[in-house]
Amino acid sequence: MIRFLTAGESHGKALTVIVDGFPSNFELTTDYLNLHLKRRQIGYGRGLRMKIETDTAEILSGIRLGKTLGSPISMLIKNKDWGNWINIMSVDEVSSKTEKISIPRPGHADLTGVIKYGFDDIRNSIERSSARETAARVAAGSVARSFLEKFGIKIGSFVESIGGIYPGENFLNSLLENNITSKFDAWKLSQKADISSVRVLDKKHEVKIIGKIKTAKKNGNTLGGTMVTVATGVPAGLGSFVHYDRKLSTSIVQSIMSINAIKGVEIGSGFQSADSFGSESHDEIITKRGVLTRRTNRAGGIEGGISTGLPIIVRSAMKPIATLMSPIGTVDLSTGKNILARRERSDFVAVPACAVITESMLAWSLAEHFIRKFGGDSLEETLDNFTSYTKKIDSRIKKNFRN
Repeated sequence: MIRFLTAGESHGKALTVIVDGFPSNFELTTDYLNLHLKRRQIGYGRGLRMKIETDTAEILSGIRLGKTLGSPISMLIKNKDWGNWINIMSVDEVSSKTEKISIPRPGHADLTGVIKYGFDDIRNSIERSSARETAARVAAGSVARSFLEKFGIKIGSFVESIGGIYPGENFLNSLLENNITSKFDAWKLSQKADISSVRVLDKKHEVKIIGKIKTAKKNGNTLGGTMVTVATGVPAGLGSFVHYDRKLSTSIVQSIMSINAIKGVEIGSGFQSADSFGSESHDEIITKRGVLTRRTNRAGGIEGGISTGLPIIVRSAMKPIATLMSPIGTVDLSTGKNILARRERSDFVAVPACAVITESMLAWSLAEHFIRKFGGDSLEETLDNFTSYTKKIDSRIKKNFRN
């Protein structure tokens, strides 16, 4: 129903993205897009490029007078560093000689890219596999996010750990073990996390993490971490159990797993549930003020591939960045000799930024299933369908089972 396509290389002229399938008449501004693009660039431990780039999206089509037209939305994000790469990344052949890279970095797509595509220069692998592409994804996800907010669905995130340093208070466990009402706003999580330079929720935790990052930088090393992404206001009934590819959980895990350096994704209590009794893993069904709900939210807001109406809770793990200033061993493809991996300008830590990217990808998956369920060519039509459905959920259950 909806789709997006990104294009562009890390050091090319620009990134572009086309978003298609959203209804007309919902508000979308460049300021909104740029807010989330800016958030993607934050975080202690980022590299020199973040001092060069100030990402902003230029909307080229699909918006008029601040509202969507229902036609494809196209956006452009210029690479400010392009001036230093004109010859290296030229579309046409150039007279000057360009260096061919033959030393792959372990942990990156350098070697797999040249094997798959038959390149004789690793630069061709580096450019498109770079996490720079995620700027375009944040722009696309922000369209989805803006749309969802018209229906009261909010998305936020926080960093749970970096370099194995976890907080004294288990914030994730608080989300799983409590029935959080619809009044809870996930965006407030992000607002609190964004105050921290590493996007954590506790000041003492931040101090410990910064100390670990400083040690990593001093040693020419990198760090990964875990993050938690939450969506609130999601209605019950998104997704389906009838086919594997219609499950909401399938879409969410696929979209977040597609983010560069993500190596693990779990929904709700995830792997912890594998070590628990069933009575400690599932969410008891109760009535609260006459409405069916759950006592806890260990399922992370999804059962049988369908949203339960409670917050969607996703935990993701990001590996350390592959480029090391104190590199590890590899092989020079041009000579076959053992050698240390090459250096490419990079971050020491990008977990805070990655958490922002997970927000965009979660927004996209939710919007995909939302539009699949409620349809509509205009915001007004979608809103009518959504309102009619959500008002009748409880009465429909009562009618079906109590008559």
